[in-house]
Amino acid sequence: MRIGIDMMGGDFAPLSAIRGSLLAKAVLPEEVEIALIGDRDVLSRTCEEHELDTGALAHIHTSENVGMGDHPLKSFKEKPDAGIFLGQRMIAQGELDGFCSAGNTGAMLIGAMQIVTAIPGIIRPAIAAPIPDISGKHAIMLDVGLNPDARPDVLYQYGTIGTIYSRLVNRVKDPRVALLNIGHEEDKGNLVTRSTYQLMKDTVEYHFVGNIEANQLFIGGSADVIVSDAFVGNIVLKEAEAFYRTLKTKGVGNGYFEMFNFENFGGTPVLGINGSVLIGHGVSTDLAIKNMLLHTAEVVGAGLVNSLKEELN
Repeated sequence: MRIGIDMMGGDFAPLSAIRGSLLAKAVLPEEVEIALIGDRDVLSRTCEEHELDTGALAHIHTSENVGMGDHPLKSFKEKPDAGIFLGQRMIAQGELDGFCSAGNTGAMLIGAMQIVTAIPGIIRPAIAAPIPDISGKHAIMLDVGLNPDARPDVLYQYGTIGTIYSRLVNRVKDPRVALLNIGHEEDKGNLVTRSTYQLMKDTVEYHFVGNIEANQLFIGGSADVIVSDAFVGNIVLKEAEAFYRTLKTKGVGNGYFEMFNFENFGGTPVLGINGSVLIGHGVSTDLAIKNMLLHTAEVVGAGLVNSLKEELN
């Protein structure tokens, strides 16, 4: 298994990417290779300054980089060899098994859609995020970042995508799929959610359990896959992040609250494309980078992409 990481991606790059990669390499099986994608001179200077030995890591040189404030589409056209795009091109060409970056999110998404491309049969890919509950388990929520105006057929397909992910990565035997809504009843919600419910309620593709309200999300026990458009999903995700930061600021903490710390997950996968691509938070620390790489290896090892292809075709 060979995993690439954008060495220059993130607010604390390249140091966090290098240190996080070393931490991940130390715990991954020996046969898993981690390749830093970035400028060799920057790597050399950083290692010398911080006394780091990257002998256990591979390196792929490129002098181009997409900054956090760069325009994604303009960068895609003008910086084709930037680490964000080079890594995804290597995914498409079969030279990497997985790729991740804490860099420019817009550029990552453009690369995922234009370079790696959607799996045939996928209407719209999605970004998935874990939703922790009080039992210590995690449901998966999608979409949280790609499609704020998803149609009912797209949301219906998210149930299939989420089920496969939950089964393979979260190891849930029979994942329960719920539609995020403002009430349990079939006729609750807006036009999109009501129409989606009609598509889902008699499906044999997955185990649909009905609507789920926001006040049930973090209690757990109701669903393993939560379907939403990215407009609502992203709001829920950002609210959870804010909740965690507020508790930390107030000095409140325990094992449950730590499950809301994004560093423990590192990155979120783009589901429905022809490769394993994970997007990290721009403020990723060494720990977050480490866990993003571990999760990338987990997604690759689960054979998620091939399973989606088989299911949909």
